[in-house]
Amino acid sequence: MASVRPAAVLRRAGANLARVARRAAWRTAVPRRGGVWLVVKLEPPLPDLAAPRLPFAPSPPPALLDTLASLDAAAADPRVAGVLLRFGGPLQGFSRALSLRRAVVKLRERGKPVVAYGELYAAESLLVASAATRVWLPETGTVFLVGLRLESFYLRRLLEKLDVRPEVVRVGSHKSAAEILTREQMSPEQREQLEALADDLFEELVSALASGRGLEADAVRVLVDEGPYSARAAVEAGLVDGCLYPDEVERELPGLAAGTATDPETGRPRLLAAAQYHALRVADPGWRPLLHDLPHIAYVVARGAIHRGRGSRGIASDSLRELLERIRREPGVRGLVLRIDSPGGDGVASDLLWRSVELVRQEKPVVVSMGDVVASGGYYMAAAADALFAEAGTVTGSIGVVGGKVDLEGLYQRIGVGVDGVERGRRAGLLSAARGFTADERSAMQALFDSVHETFVDRVARGRGLAPERVAKLAQGRIWSGTRAQGLGLVDALGGPLDAVREACRRAGLAEGERYILDLHPRVPPFFGWLSPLSWRSGNASQW
Repeated sequence: MASVRPAAVLRRAGANLARVARRAAWRTAVPRRGGVWLVVKLEPPLPDLAAPRLPFAPSPPPALLDTLASLDAAAADPRVAGVLLRFGGPLQGFSRALSLRRAVVKLRERGKPVVAYGELYAAESLLVASAATRVWLPETGTVFLVGLRLESFYLRRLLEKLDVRPEVVRVGSHKSAAEILTREQMSPEQREQLEALADDLFEELVSALASGRGLEADAVRVLVDEGPYSARAAVEAGLVDGCLYPDEVERELPGLAAGTATDPETGRPRLLAAAQYHALRVADPGWRPLLHDLPHIAYVVARGAIHRGRGSRGIASDSLRELLERIRREPGVRGLVLRIDSPGGDGVASDLLWRSVELVRQEKPVVVSMGDVVASGGYYMAAAADALFAEAGTVTGSIGVVGGKVDLEGLYQRIGVGVDGVERGRRAGLLSAARGFTADERSAMQALFDSVHETFVDRVARGRGLAPERVAKLAQGRIWSGTRAQGLGLVDALGGPLDAVREACRRAGLAEGERYILDLHPRVPPFFGWLSPLSWRSGNASQW
């Protein structure tokens, strides 16, 4: 029989005490009769995880995972009469928008009315709002629906004026990351893959608006071409339902959900902030047994460029490897969800992280949830997982290698800087910025990158269960939408963070509905988490 650690017992006792406080706060926040309207604020940048919150301090910006969990719980909660989505600015990223839209659709399927309100709707926010029961905005609001544009700067002519020459080596016909330095406009290969990506994203947008607003797809395409729209014009076009101010929106809510609780003094509907709902109800796993713990699922966010070493910037290989090793060794952790949003980075760091994910996978299930971009080294790392979930709009793939240096010899001469040195070894100056590659050095770099590329292809083939020859055909540095990546076998299913969590629980052997603890990394200090229920004020979420 495993020994009982006193410190663990104390932690679980503390969690139970915190639950007492949460339950008391919940009884104060929610009326005994009738249902509340959940107010969900959607504003950029909508990070994957919430920032740490000090007791009694203002709430941090909303986080994607918390928002999705709150919407999912509200769909089955009889105390929630409906949901009010408050858009505080244009959403960033199709992946996030599609995950949110799926949650709104589920609410509607469960019979919960959803109201969307914002001063400005752009493509991504309208994609989410279009699934709502009602879409409103003030008379001075705007629906900025003008289509999609994927663009990049190209610096070749500027660098020529400075006498700077990029020296680029790549593997993959579509590996285009360095084109911003070497070209004046996009290459035919880059245009090909961006055209395909734009087609997929645009069709997702058109399909969502057509189904949500009851319009024909061709009519939506015409509406896109004729945008943007004033509030009144958007109403006439059928993109929104009407022009209301916030106080008028509140008066409409009881009519959309029978049984809405109202304030006896003002007659206003009872509103509950999603952040409060999440803290008091959604994040509560129930009473914690003192002598043994509930199963744990780790949820790790890896976001940004991949680099070697440590630090909080981007994805630091040493820091993440140590975290993954702790998760691998922790017997209470039954599975891992790795949330990745990365364009790639250092090849060695990516391979080291691939190995760390592989080691975790050998002992417990690993499921990847892909954000807006999982490309190059980000996909390299993801390929080691048991299952990959992407959204239809996730930029996926870029299986290739690119690198090199910048030759500053001409710039040095122009500004009067002399560079001189001595060398031992034929290729000792390979990385010097004072000159370009020799033919021999370029050949050596190409051979090195070819080797890295072969390893990349091997990792993907092994992880995805695909023939190396098939992966090699895909491994030309090309990016794909999540939809196309699924068809190619590069991802397993379309879905968001909650779908990945459910899959990890299933693979970990948890029964449907079985309680578990979701460990978030980077962690919020437990002390603050225990005190947070004490800092919530009861009453109406009036400043929505």
